[in-house]
Amino acid sequence: MSAVATPSTESQTARVSAGLAQRRLRKVKEKVIEAILFLAACTAVATTVAIVVILLWESSAFFEHVSIVEFLTDTQWTPLFTEKHFGILPLLSGTLVVAGVALAVAVPLGIIIALYLSEFAPHSVRETVKPFLEMLEGVPTVVYGYFALLFVTPLLQKILPDLPGFNMLSPGIVIGIMIIPYVSSVSEDAMRAVPMAMREGSYAMGATRFQTATRVVLPAAFSGVVASFILGISRAVGETMVVAVAAGQQPNFTWNPMEPAATLTAYIVQVSLGDLPHGSLEYQTIFAAGITLVFLTLGFNVLGHFLRQRFREIY
Repeated sequence: MSAVATPSTESQTARVSAGLAQRRLRKVKEKVIEAILFLAACTAVATTVAIVVILLWESSAFFEHVSIVEFLTDTQWTPLFTEKHFGILPLLSGTLVVAGVALAVAVPLGIIIALYLSEFAPHSVRETVKPFLEMLEGVPTVVYGYFALLFVTPLLQKILPDLPGFNMLSPGIVIGIMIIPYVSSVSEDAMRAVPMAMREGSYAMGATRFQTATRVVLPAAFSGVVASFILGISRAVGETMVVAVAAGQQPNFTWNPMEPAATLTAYIVQVSLGDLPHGSLEYQTIFAAGITLVFLTLGFNVLGHFLRQRFREIY
């Protein structure tokens, strides 16, 4: 006798078929979502690669006329003058001096603020102070530039009468104030991630709250603190408007922060706003300065990566 399909069997088959169809549809949806997320993740990488490729392509035309040895060793940068020199050292020294002054301000203040918010401040104080710190990130940098030129520089001139109107000290201090939120916020997050058991063990050994914060929590969170340093350095090196307004735009090979100088970013702004013809050697100098800035930032980030790995292994 041949088997006859009953209504119950047919309904079970229909349910199984519907379940398989839903499963296939769900897998298709998951694949589509996965592809969208992959493309979104690739966007940042593709943008970075495109920027580097464009800078290398444009700067290669510059290095066809200027040797890399002259570019890296000459102490004069006068591509816009009659007697042309193409040494990047004046712009590089100005950039490093401003960034150094900024870090001298931001690092100690940022660490102190992070220690206080993480280990000593009540919850209400932390929730009040941290948003105000983060508000500093939203202030336009051109405002910081005029703040440095019109307020900080005259204030410093009362202490240092010989300080010129344009100098690297004033914008360096203001940039340091500007990047304090980067250092303090990342450092505080790293300190709060330290397990409470390490603090309790320190208290059990008789350590005070301050000793625990400085000798246990800070070393344990040092990899995150180093990450905040690198973030601050990258922000200071890439700052444009503050130095363009308050540091002067004359390249000057000096390590004295009380003298005027130009930075890599300020020079790029200066040339980009001028009337130099596109494709000229003078115009191509901005791409040479840009690729120098990229490699400088990359070097700081690589150094920070190795420091984080080393201290993570120690602690």
